[in-house]
Amino acid sequence: MKDRSQEMSFPASRLERSGRVLRDKDLSSGSSGLSRRSFLNSSAVALASGALLMGRPLVGWAADKRHGLSVFGPLKYGPDFAYFDYINPKAPKGGRFVFSAPSWAYNQNHATFNTLNGFVLKGDAPPRVEMLFDTLMVRALDEADAIYGLLAKTVSLSPDGNHYRFSLRSEARFHDGSPVRAQDVAFSYMLLKEKGHPIIRTSLRDLVSADVDGDEVVLRFSGRQGRQAPMEVASTVPIFSKAYYSAVDFEKSSLTPPLGSGPYKIGKFKAGSFIEYERDAAYWGKDLPVNIGQNNFDVIRLEFNRERTALFEAFKKGDITYHEEFSSKSWATRYSFPAIEDGRVKRLALPDRSPSGAQGWFFNLRRAKFADPRTREALALAFDFEWSNKNLFFGLYQRTHSFFERTNMKASGKASGKVLDLLEPYRDQLDPAIFDQPYTPPMSDGSGKDRRLLRKANQLLAQAGWKRDKDGLVNEAGERLEIEVMSNSSAFERVVTPWANNLALLGVNMTFRLVDPSQFQSRADSFDFDIVSRRYTLSLTLSDSIRNFWSSASADISGSYNIAGIKHPVLDAMIDKALNATNREDMEAAGQAIDRILRAGHYWVPNWNKPVHTIGVWDQYGWIDPDKTPDPVLWFSPERWWWKK
Repeated sequence: MKDRSQEMSFPASRLERSGRVLRDKDLSSGSSGLSRRSFLNSSAVALASGALLMGRPLVGWAADKRHGLSVFGPLKYGPDFAYFDYINPKAPKGGRFVFSAPSWAYNQNHATFNTLNGFVLKGDAPPRVEMLFDTLMVRALDEADAIYGLLAKTVSLSPDGNHYRFSLRSEARFHDGSPVRAQDVAFSYMLLKEKGHPIIRTSLRDLVSADVDGDEVVLRFSGRQGRQAPMEVASTVPIFSKAYYSAVDFEKSSLTPPLGSGPYKIGKFKAGSFIEYERDAAYWGKDLPVNIGQNNFDVIRLEFNRERTALFEAFKKGDITYHEEFSSKSWATRYSFPAIEDGRVKRLALPDRSPSGAQGWFFNLRRAKFADPRTREALALAFDFEWSNKNLFFGLYQRTHSFFERTNMKASGKASGKVLDLLEPYRDQLDPAIFDQPYTPPMSDGSGKDRRLLRKANQLLAQAGWKRDKDGLVNEAGERLEIEVMSNSSAFERVVTPWANNLALLGVNMTFRLVDPSQFQSRADSFDFDIVSRRYTLSLTLSDSIRNFWSSASADISGSYNIAGIKHPVLDAMIDKALNATNREDMEAAGQAIDRILRAGHYWVPNWNKPVHTIGVWDQYGWIDPDKTPDPVLWFSPERWWWKK
């Protein structure tokens, strides 16, 4: 993931929302290079219901073929289901959906694109490239942890839960008419495991092999994988043509449209300006239950421009037809143009009941000046959210406290019950505060310069060994406490400046560094920064992707989304507990333990979240009632909208 927006709450990509952050290729409601949501594993009712994964070992499953898999409960949809309940099965095909890929979009380089390969570290691919490719299975959005067959007609498991056998649909075709075979599936998994983006390779690390057995493919895992890992890789890994990539260099940045098998193909495009995805009218899977009522637009177009004003002007004229607003200032002051007043454009504020996740400025712990958590806490205390919310954000936001906002994994109160049972064996390795009330940023008086908080920050800096001289704070080695906030959006400057002014009162010199998107991504991937912004948004079911966020093993991997460089052995242990939980209650307890450790570590300056989605849309579309969609954050995705003639 990459950087953000004006003062605001940044958009979460589908990768992020599924508990991933890849250098996503998405915005607003979006998607990415690898972006279908993924979930995994099991519960004891599985055998009785015959519909979900059991806990490891999966006794009795060797011969059973299933149409879907679930983590912690029975599948909602039976083998003969017609379509998902949350879509309109009669949605008409046709029309265009046009939205923007703004340069300010959170943690993304959306100002431009220079490749159509979204699965390697090199280059910047546009949002939505995943629409070109099918996966073995796809997620049901009205179930927290279920996936159903797309390319795969059925799946069966070995008794130990380490081998997954997929029977493919014989009708599956690539866009050139060639069949999708087991050889293509096996090739794709091993190609990405060897040469894919580092985050993809990390997610596939416990995949030992992908083997062809007749018309079937068998994914073999090491036995060390988390419970969600097999389902995650089944529903997120794109399937490529072996013949195509045997002739094309997969690792090369290229603007040649790749061969896929998904509902859309690359249409017209101009690098850095726009790209159109054209619906494949002959798409082989259009009549599958998992696709009925979806992928309705003939063309999905993304406009690129580094100037957000230009994008908004295009929206006002109707050149862009959908605009999710992430600037509170713009939402409060700019939505009074003629098309709004005469009803041609709808202004929607939809309640956001989805997990908010964690957005904030993250410290680079690889730099010695941030080694002491007291230093990090002091720097965070100087940010006056209450003043910013009132004076900059029009009161639209609320402060983020937890890495798991709006979920049952948000920690509260003193550690007790299962959470305490998890943490107690590690008490001598943990800050005692982890067992007490979870750390929550104190509320300021809203003055912009809360003396009480600045006084506490000053004390913490002194305790961390910083001393004041005539030019500011220095440590024992005479090194000055100077900090740079790196961003690829000038819109952030007005938020950082008041924070920097407060830090100056403490003797800390903070500067705001604006870099172009390509440089931003390069520096973020190589951890060449002091502080950058980041948003992590997780699903209600934790997947193996959280290792990419917070595990010690991911801290030193170039391009990793452990952007802070967190290394904590007990945190690693809690991640293992969460991913190997046999029921939701145990997983949520482990999630709360993770939350306590992260919050006590002061690895970030928590930002804010928005309890509503603010959207402007031209009145030419139809959509389902968001109240009927259990996961409303996905309601406004063009895959499920349709054009009204």
